[in-house]
Amino acid sequence: MRPPIDSARSQPTPVRWRIVALLMALCFISHLNRISMAVAGDERIMKQFSIAPEKMGAIYSAFLLVYTLCMIPGGFFIDRFGARTALMVVGFGSALFGALTGVVGFVWTGAAQIWLSLVVVRGLMGFFTTPLHPGCARSVADWTPLPRRSLVNGLVNGAALLGIACTYKVFGALIVWVDWTRAFLITGVVTALLTGAWVLASRVTPQSRREDSSPNEGGKDTSQQKSRTSGWSELLEDRSVILLTLSYAAVGYFQYLFFYWMHYYFDEVLHLGKSASQYYAGIPPLAMAISMPLGGWLSDKLQRPLGYRWGRAVVPLGGMIAGAGLLGLGVAAKEPAWIVAWFSLALGAVGACEGSFWSTAVESGGRLGGIAAAIVNTGGNGGGLLAPVITPWVSKYFHWQIGIGLGGLVCLLGALCWFWIDPADSEKETQH
Repeated sequence: MRPPIDSARSQPTPVRWRIVALLMALCFISHLNRISMAVAGDERIMKQFSIAPEKMGAIYSAFLLVYTLCMIPGGFFIDRFGARTALMVVGFGSALFGALTGVVGFVWTGAAQIWLSLVVVRGLMGFFTTPLHPGCARSVADWTPLPRRSLVNGLVNGAALLGIACTYKVFGALIVWVDWTRAFLITGVVTALLTGAWVLASRVTPQSRREDSSPNEGGKDTSQQKSRTSGWSELLEDRSVILLTLSYAAVGYFQYLFFYWMHYYFDEVLHLGKSASQYYAGIPPLAMAISMPLGGWLSDKLQRPLGYRWGRAVVPLGGMIAGAGLLGLGVAAKEPAWIVAWFSLALGAVGACEGSFWSTAVESGGRLGGIAAAIVNTGGNGGGLLAPVITPWVSKYFHWQIGIGLGGLVCLLGALCWFWIDPADSEKETQH
């Protein structure tokens, strides 16, 4: 098998890793900015302005709904203007509307005014954050050699999970120190500074420029062939892109189940206590953050003995199947230590799949890699939107163990999609 053309190797290694570090920093701060709204809501806003939890939930959903609906247009923006510009918009937009979240508290004093203003501001923040992950995946493909892409995508997405895990302590401490309004101003300034560093560091044009984005099984460069296809609409008919989107929707459901309901499950269902529940709920996301680069590294290593297709598929297949089984063990366990251990291993196993998903998404799209990644991420967020609603509904009529365990079944079905995901094969289809 001839090795694929890989002009990203011509980039100096220090430059590449500087770019990777900044991508990780942007993902970290963007997710901290996203989750900080929930921390401020729990710690101050709901009590200060007597806003009911369901109305506060509408503020959280405003971000996620706009973020999901605008994901594919965000992919168009990436492919039209480049990942560098897209991430610049993400960074400065997140900084602006993060800071404006705090300004709302200075300007208004009435609960209705605060609520409506926060819905608008957080929705606009979701709009500007849309190209974040597809833009990062596109940058990884532009700057990183093929044998390291899943590892780097795992590092970048792991930084996002680390940002989520740190938000409760870091932003919570800022709220105690300067109150929630000034805390948002501070994180807005930090976000703007990191974005400025990205703008300066990414001025060098990556030489790969998608040249090696999708090697076939023979290791041949096929991205230029893909660029001559009729356009982005073919991605919506591409079997691999469709199945990748469905599989990532299952991953999104599984992850959001943990992000939204695990603290409640520990505190209100298992009655482990508020302090212990906060601690236990933070462990699975940390396990996921650690497993993301490890899974990416393993996926890259497996491509040599197993080939491009199965080297990418084995980690998601094994990780998602293992995640489903480990979640079942966690639901069945009785001791808190074992419950947390099984749940952490479950989320870690699914987190190990992230690098393979993002690398395969961009490579499936060729020169339309930004759009392809946006389509896949739309599926992930769509699945994620269902978990906060379906989990309590099922649990109400059956039991919380059933509601949580349903995530394992969804994850198992998503794993099966990888038997038919083959970017190299879809490449051939688009040429006919």
